[in-house]
Amino acid sequence: MGENYKSMDYSLIVSVCDMAGEVDRLHADAEAALSTLGGMWEIIFVDDASTDGTAERLLEISRKDAHVRVLRMRSRFGEASALDAGIRHSSGESVAFLSGRVNVNIRQIPGLFRRLEEGYDYVIGRRHPRRDALLNRWVSGLFNAMINRLCKLRLRDVNSGVFATRRRVFERIAVYGDLNHFLAVLAAQQGYRIGEADIEQLTGNFRVSRYPNEYIRRFLDIITVFFLTRYSKKPIHFMGFLGTVCFIVGLGIEVYLFVYRILQMGPIAGRPLLILGALLLVIGIQMISIGLLGEMIIFTHAGEIQEYNIEMVIERGMEKTS
Repeated sequence: MGENYKSMDYSLIVSVCDMAGEVDRLHADAEAALSTLGGMWEIIFVDDASTDGTAERLLEISRKDAHVRVLRMRSRFGEASALDAGIRHSSGESVAFLSGRVNVNIRQIPGLFRRLEEGYDYVIGRRHPRRDALLNRWVSGLFNAMINRLCKLRLRDVNSGVFATRRRVFERIAVYGDLNHFLAVLAAQQGYRIGEADIEQLTGNFRVSRYPNEYIRRFLDIITVFFLTRYSKKPIHFMGFLGTVCFIVGLGIEVYLFVYRILQMGPIAGRPLLILGALLLVIGIQMISIGLLGEMIIFTHAGEIQEYNIEMVIERGMEKTS
């Protein structure tokens, strides 16, 4: 948060890209929504290097409305960077984020802030009812099911692109790459209370995920967040487990072939099973070694890593919330 910014109660960060025809409506709806909250508020538009006149339109809006600030990216960096920039330039104790890729009723954003007042730390805007393509809904359902299964959560729209959170959550979570899709998971791993609030999805034109590379990236992101939430502090538990399994299977194959040859049951030279066993042995040893290297790195920097997250400190009967 910049030192020259006046502290606000609420900040709404809106990520836009090539949306010159939509920003006036977004601004009007956002202003109407935040004016119902009663506290001090601001709207921060983050323009991800638009080329259709979006920046010029936002500049005109900011000149007329003192509540509005605009951040213009030099190049197209993506939603995670837009969110990080918006957080760094906002001053609200409660922060909401709206992705330009979703089409929801912004006037319902105050409902997410009110859920924060109920005691939640991070509130996802669950798009309901869904009005985008059937394929998108099916993929979203599968994505949510995998995340819930792997991370032991019960969320219905993890990647909705709309959420509200308390500022302190971002003091514990770094936003980079595509991790903005998994902020709820990372926040839950830190012990923050996660809630959901319905937000209407409006009718309109929606992008349909058709290309295989999108699903591959999403699957890899799921593996990444699973590793970060479960094994980032103990990589040997993950790499060592996989390495041990490979090593045991490879060793079993080689022992079988050794006995097979000793008993003169037949030749083993050139058999694919021999190569597979040797390969599994090498992979197993390498994975265990990588896990040990990860442990050494974490041990070296252990003094800089804080694994815990304190919610409250009580001194002489007085509570101090962190």
